[in-house]
Amino acid sequence: MPEKVAIDPRFNGPPDSANGGYTCGLLAQSIDGPAEVTLRRPPPIGRELSVDRDGDRVVMLDGEELVAEGIPVEPDWEVPGPVTFAEAEAAVAASYFLQRPRPFVTCFVCGPDRPDDDGLALYPGPVDGRELIASPWTPDDSLAGDDGHVASEIVWASLDCPTSGPVANPPEPDGSLRPIVVARLAADIRAAVEVGRPHVVTAWAIEVDGRKRHAGSALFTADGELLASARALWIELREPA
Repeated sequence: MPEKVAIDPRFNGPPDSANGGYTCGLLAQSIDGPAEVTLRRPPPIGRELSVDRDGDRVVMLDGEELVAEGIPVEPDWEVPGPVTFAEAEAAVAASYFLQRPRPFVTCFVCGPDRPDDDGLALYPGPVDGRELIASPWTPDDSLAGDDGHVASEIVWASLDCPTSGPVANPPEPDGSLRPIVVARLAADIRAAVEVGRPHVVTAWAIEVDGRKRHAGSALFTADGELLASARALWIELREPA
């Protein structure tokens, strides 16, 4: 029988749908090892969804509609070396995620309009002398899973939004903005992420191919140990916001 899940409205990306990385992480729990999840439609929040398996493929369904599908993956992306926690703190001052206009300002991961202590507050900005962006992150106790470490779907979420920064669109002359949305996320979680400990999230551009944007991200301890990394595909929406 399919497993039933529901995504709490707290974990939104756009106002009326779930954060893509969080959704991918939920589905990836049914896959052993590194996984790649493709989102087929905006993930609904606040209602029951089903998760079912078809061989190596795992699917998330909203009734009969396909929301997402995941498969095992062999990580094939390179990860740039870490930056220091102090460099990450300094980078936030010039973060794209704190600028206006920008889409999805209430996103659980990167929305600056979230209530205090309710989101991840990841606002990566450019690092001096490096072709990447970075943000400090100290996950709080509310993000812990049953084992006391940061829940895996939260780790996936932390690797999602930062990848949009290096490949986002600048505002049009009239102030409008063509948003991009995550379509696919592959992640490799190597080690547990501790709550209450300082970490650094980095992200970098891989390739821009028309409306398709490829980027990578990584999560390190403050001492530079690589805990997780990801590769994301973003798609530019046709209509400006």
